[in-house]
Amino acid sequence: MKITGSFKFQKITIFGVGLIGGSFALAMKKKKLCGHIVGFGRSEKNLKRAKNKKIIDSYKLDPVAACKDSDLILFATPVGFFIDLAEIIKDSIKSGAIVTDVGSVKGKLVYDIEKILPETVYFVGGHPIAGSDQSGIDAASANIFKSAKCMITPTDKTDKNAMNSVISIWETFGSIVKIIDPYEHDRIYGAISHLPHVIAYNLVNTVAEIDSSYLLFSGQGFKDTTRIASSHQELWRDICLLNRENLLKYIEVFIKNLDRVKKHLKASDAKSIERDFANARELREGIG
Repeated sequence: MKITGSFKFQKITIFGVGLIGGSFALAMKKKKLCGHIVGFGRSEKNLKRAKNKKIIDSYKLDPVAACKDSDLILFATPVGFFIDLAEIIKDSIKSGAIVTDVGSVKGKLVYDIEKILPETVYFVGGHPIAGSDQSGIDAASANIFKSAKCMITPTDKTDKNAMNSVISIWETFGSIVKIIDPYEHDRIYGAISHLPHVIAYNLVNTVAEIDSSYLLFSGQGFKDTTRIASSHQELWRDICLLNRENLLKYIEVFIKNLDRVKKHLKASDAKSIERDFANARELREGIG
């Protein structure tokens, strides 16, 4: 289902006009899904730049003023700010408005936001699987969501009409929408997204600890493997902390696998090393 015809939303507010928030704004404009876009953020310089680039139409430095009379509100800040934002604006959101997000963590966070917002405001959890190792509005693109997966994470309280509206937005962007339980979302993405980021950050730090000059000799393999270590540290700090229970379990599994490789190397067990590598290669090729 895609939205067609006149503006679906007369006014929307985007909290956090960075890569994803800015891309959402550009996609809304490109698909003519809204009238006026208000941006909010901590940096007025960034907001002015977003306005000058016509990513947003106006901006506010007060979150309450930013969401006044908005039909749709998007949380695109680091996920660690979501609860505070919800608390600050809860009494200022107009009745019938939809609040959604693009956060990489769902789970308990979705339920906590639902508890904070009034019953006349409809929250729909969302997570587009799109992005870049680059951050900021200069990397924003209206096409970033095309053909990308987007996870929608409803609860028993989620309003079906609001959810369908949010799904329609993402499908109009060209995204492939999947509906998933909030906690299952965190188990899956803790393994395939959050753990790899932790590994990438620490791989770079490990090489630097061995000898930082070695980084100057990096080839494409090392650059590809550690590309996501260029992601914004504040964003990923919050993601790791909010999904720490899953992440701690997965780190233990990763350590166990490293210990097994260490054991094989100590024993010069070429057969076991090759078997482990072949298994990983086969699994990786199945991803596409």
